[in-house]
Amino acid sequence: MTGRILIVDDEQIIRESLSFILSKEGYTVDEASNGKEALDKHEADPFDIIVTDIEMPELKGIDLLKRIRSKTPESLVVLITAFGSVETAVQALREGAADYILKPINFDDFLYRIKRLSEYHSLIIENVMLRQELQQTYDFSQIIGKSEQMNKVFEMIKKVANSESTVLITGKSGTGKELVARAIHYNSSRRDKRFVPINCGAIVDTLFESELFGHKKGSFTGATNDKEGLLKVANGGTVFLDEVSEIPLPLQVKLLRALEQKEIIPVGMTDPIAIDVRVIAATNKDLQAEIENGKFREDLYYRLNVVEIHLPSLRERLDDIPILAKHFLDIYKKQMNKPIQGFTNEAMKALLDYQWRGEVRELENVIERAVIFCDGDFIDIIHLPEYMRLLEGQAQTQQVGSLKNAVRNFERQYIQQALVSCNRNKELTAKMLGISLSSLYRKIEELNIPD
Repeated sequence: MTGRILIVDDEQIIRESLSFILSKEGYTVDEASNGKEALDKHEADPFDIIVTDIEMPELKGIDLLKRIRSKTPESLVVLITAFGSVETAVQALREGAADYILKPINFDDFLYRIKRLSEYHSLIIENVMLRQELQQTYDFSQIIGKSEQMNKVFEMIKKVANSESTVLITGKSGTGKELVARAIHYNSSRRDKRFVPINCGAIVDTLFESELFGHKKGSFTGATNDKEGLLKVANGGTVFLDEVSEIPLPLQVKLLRALEQKEIIPVGMTDPIAIDVRVIAATNKDLQAEIENGKFREDLYYRLNVVEIHLPSLRERLDDIPILAKHFLDIYKKQMNKPIQGFTNEAMKALLDYQWRGEVRELENVIERAVIFCDGDFIDIIHLPEYMRLLEGQAQTQQVGSLKNAVRNFERQYIQQALVSCNRNKELTAKMLGISLSSLYRKIEELNIPD
């Protein structure tokens, strides 16, 4: 076994006996003859478990417990008490003691209790470390960017994190809206509770109410069990409504009521259930235009948009492209164990000249691909996707010619870039370009765009 334990008792025979049996079990043990000495030792180098008598000179066990709990709440305190002082021990449990042991001490029982507490303490420390790692991962300072636009975003995250206000994050797909939402949550007072992301665009319309608010068994066909809605699952924490514009119009009024009344009514029930959640929403659409088209409720928009954080596109923050490229390079060269030092000037120029319709997500994919194919010290233009090399080569060799050829070349490059940004999903590409699917197929054939 491992762990640091402090034995505190004014009777030397008890201190030495407990220290002896714990040391034989592999624990690191120290001793103190009174409460003040124990507190001094603990403050100098905190112990995992403190085993202390209740009645001691200078500082009693209950007072020592309170002082330790206020300074290091993760440390566990076990009280030793005589049979006639059980009421005092029960009071100590209310004050936060982990356990109490009666005199005369049964050593087998004592070792069993210490072993359980040592395992419990390990879980506490592991949980603390995981939370710290999680908070560090989503700390706003971990969002990459030093441009003026991103510094404004950082400032807004810092200001809004500790409020309870709803936040609307806007920006194109791939700009990192969920990362910002998580940064807000993990820097808020709700960081110890759940962060529940909900992709509103991925939920079938008929199941939306059940997913958000829950349902009672038998309330509709297929409801074979009671289901807790995601708004209840996130109670005490944060709900992230991604693609909030995709919420069906009839459900928007129910969501508005839930936010205003802080309560939900599951499907098949009549009694409301109180909830305590903070809502962060995100969209890549113009909600004002959606309101004008009758697709989004104006009252819900103003309820969600107490604070708006707009994420700029990569083309609006060119200064961040080299920083982001290096960040992703550091990640993937470590994963693939490659000694790549950086980028050639030609490769970086291509990254800066590219339009990045897929935003940061597309940039990360390009860098990951480049690391796969690079076997040298620097990522060169040859390691970038072919469509980027073609664009760069054409830009370098382009000469003045007929307007018709210039338009044709531009159209070909633009459609090819859109196809890549949409993972070659032609239906999505046609929608992005604002043309019909049949027109896109015709253009692909006319311009000889490879599949």
